[in-house]
Amino acid sequence: MARFRWPVLVIALCAVAAAGVWGMGVFGQLSEGGYYDPGSESTRAAETVQRALGARSGDVVVVYTPVGTTIDDPQFAQRVEQRLAALPRSAVTTVVSYWQAPSAAAAAAYAATDHSSAVAVLTLAGGDDGAKLDAYREIDDRLAVDGARVQAAGATPLADATAGRSAHDLAFAEAVSLPVVLVLLLFIFGSLVAAALPVVVGGTAVLGALGVLRAIAAAHDVNSFAVNVASLLGLGMAIDYGLFLVGRFREEQAAGRGTAEAVSRSVATAGRTVLFSASLLMIALAGLMLFPQGFLKSLAYGGLAAVALAALLSLTLLPALLALLGPRVDRLPVRLPGRRRTAGSGAGWARLAAAVLRRPVLVALPLLAGLLVLAAPIRGVQFGETDERTLPAGDPARQAVETLKAGYPALSTSGIQVVVRGDAAAGRAVAARVAGLPGVTAVTPAGSTGTLQVFTATPPDPDPFSAADRDVVEAIRALDPPDGAGVLVGGATARNVDSLAATAARLPLMIGLLAGATLVLMFLAFGSVLLPVKAVVLSALSLCATFGALVWIFQDGHGASLLRVTPAPLEVGIVVLMAAVVFGLSTDYEVFLLSRMVEARTRGASTAEAVTTGLARTGRVISAAAVLLVVVTGAFALSSIATMRFVGVGMIIALVLDATVVRMLLVPAVLAMLGEAAWWAPGPLRRLQARAGLAEYAASPAHPAAPPESTAPPESTAPAESTAPAGRHRRPDQAPVGAETSPAGGAPSETTVTFPAVSGATPAAPLPHLSLPHGPPPPGPPPHPPVGDRDEMPFAGRTAPPQVVARLDVTPAPGPDPDTIDAESMPTAGAMPPPLRSHRHALPPAPDRAEPGADNPGADG
Repeated sequence: MARFRWPVLVIALCAVAAAGVWGMGVFGQLSEGGYYDPGSESTRAAETVQRALGARSGDVVVVYTPVGTTIDDPQFAQRVEQRLAALPRSAVTTVVSYWQAPSAAAAAAYAATDHSSAVAVLTLAGGDDGAKLDAYREIDDRLAVDGARVQAAGATPLADATAGRSAHDLAFAEAVSLPVVLVLLLFIFGSLVAAALPVVVGGTAVLGALGVLRAIAAAHDVNSFAVNVASLLGLGMAIDYGLFLVGRFREEQAAGRGTAEAVSRSVATAGRTVLFSASLLMIALAGLMLFPQGFLKSLAYGGLAAVALAALLSLTLLPALLALLGPRVDRLPVRLPGRRRTAGSGAGWARLAAAVLRRPVLVALPLLAGLLVLAAPIRGVQFGETDERTLPAGDPARQAVETLKAGYPALSTSGIQVVVRGDAAAGRAVAARVAGLPGVTAVTPAGSTGTLQVFTATPPDPDPFSAADRDVVEAIRALDPPDGAGVLVGGATARNVDSLAATAARLPLMIGLLAGATLVLMFLAFGSVLLPVKAVVLSALSLCATFGALVWIFQDGHGASLLRVTPAPLEVGIVVLMAAVVFGLSTDYEVFLLSRMVEARTRGASTAEAVTTGLARTGRVISAAAVLLVVVTGAFALSSIATMRFVGVGMIIALVLDATVVRMLLVPAVLAMLGEAAWWAPGPLRRLQARAGLAEYAASPAHPAAPPESTAPPESTAPAESTAPAGRHRRPDQAPVGAETSPAGGAPSETTVTFPAVSGATPAAPLPHLSLPHGPPPPGPPPHPPVGDRDEMPFAGRTAPPQVVARLDVTPAPGPDPDTIDAESMPTAGAMPPPLRSHRHALPPAPDRAEPGADNPGADG
């Protein structure tokens, strides 16, 4: 990557810029539909009525409420008719109103029950939702009439209001989140250049996703909410991935490596984990494609495009920028108050791990109980569809729909539509049977032809998503139609019933895809049977707790006034989206945490040591990543649209629970209870993992792979000999091969490198005392690497095997700027010199102190 940095940089930036400019046109191609199952009975009922009778409720229902007169005033009627006649025929194809009805009986359906207002029903030109939306925007300012209050209700005005607020709120969320993210990255990195890199990658990922969405919109309907999802995930995940890669690059440079090697090692380690995590999240989002609703497919398009581009640019554009910048990545340092106090070596996370490991059961049980309590409200969850309640209470489009529902029940969508395919006698017979069902308060004719009769059944509850209304739909569908006739049931309640049924039918497939992919990929990466199972179970528990809290707030109404939302049933499509994203992010953080634990484990650490190392190395970076993602996604909680606010609040709850309670406390506690069994896998599966070549750190020279495992569980593993190499089956009383130690009483400026004695080796000449000058030595003993350093490190409580000692007088080279932050372990990068590489050459026993001037055949520098 370092060799081709200029071509990669130019190609990536040009491609993203072109995609972003072209993708800006996607906003004119988006739709507001796709919430229903296109093959359901309710959809067939609506299409049947549309073909036979036209749009009975119309695309737009204009409510005229006269001021100082009545709807029957001739002058008022004349003004309304003139205004309606002046509407362009390119936008409006049909107008039916109270004043144009052929008879008094027909006009009654277009007047309010108290005759305080009347309506005109408009059918817009256009074959799809996008075309109708364009037509409405052409006439929405031509409907006003002097002496009347005008309200525009219907699906199209509601979609227009939602789309307008959504675009405004999206821009507002990005304007709020990006500056906050940049400031947080300054606290993390201490350099304006380093902090800007993840933000640059995030912005380019969003621009590229817009281009992908426009290409998809040319062939498929794409809901406008897909742009919100693309912005949320593209920006959030690119910043997270950039945080890990930039942090690892700076860590490699702090270890004394050149720019090219630092880039290569960063991509091979942090980049590998980014690719793996992005794959899991993309599989979760791909699960949305299993559902028939176009809305969910649109969300999958936006999410997949954003996450794929975030990962791709993080592995191409970002390394090219790092290769170009090199040490200049630390340019423009920023001294922020309190930053020195937050820099540390991970000791706090190590202490937290130690506290959890001492009492894992006492930590796990209360946390599990708390998560179950949070999940309890799920038992009463109700699902609905997007309606006027997604808008603020004072929005004109919402108020118009509420007026229509209150005064024009025949024109509103709250009734149950009964479509009878048969003659008038069959229609009357069906209407009589429907009227006799429990809960049906009225059955009124809504239109007819010679072979089609349409009725509207009024259910007991004005909320079309209530359980009572759903029961009425099921009861009507259970009726036997007259001979030679057929019955279809439609309307909002029937659409909701059908949508839930379609979602429930495909949900097991999605769950199987998420769980199966997670189990397989995590096993291939980590070589354990129980680690993937634990990840799936804890992620599911975190997901349930998140949804329980959302039900408690958005459906049951606790705290709804503070969020300025109207309690309503949850929209099933948004719930499925949240499930995919939250599950994917949960496994994302799990991968980052376990990768460091497995890295330590492959070097011979025990379970407790591996947990401590993993938490010390990733605790701060996972917390920082979660905070950044909370800012990006939490800005959606400021939206005026309840759906976006639901996503924002849900992501905040999920990230806080997952990054703190689950990853930092529950995972270490569960691993401590599992003990050595957490790392076990049967021999055939272990060999399969080795052949797949996806094991973490298996191919890196700096991270030698563990020896082949036995097929027996850990409890039956025979003790290893004292000369066994470091690996998962090393005895607990053995120190890792090549561990660096500092004997008590050693010289202040000496680093002691120890080697295991080799049984049966012939003694050689004493090892020399080597002095490697690197400038004047600093006073005092050299600092030791913190817990979790990538090089071999001592583990407390070990009894080392017989050692031979080569004493090297080494003066550490000056470190980088002490304010430099390692974004993975988050210590002050200047707090330790570049560690000496441990030698794995086997040396014969030698005296404790080598004589000066002797040869040193075992050392390679």
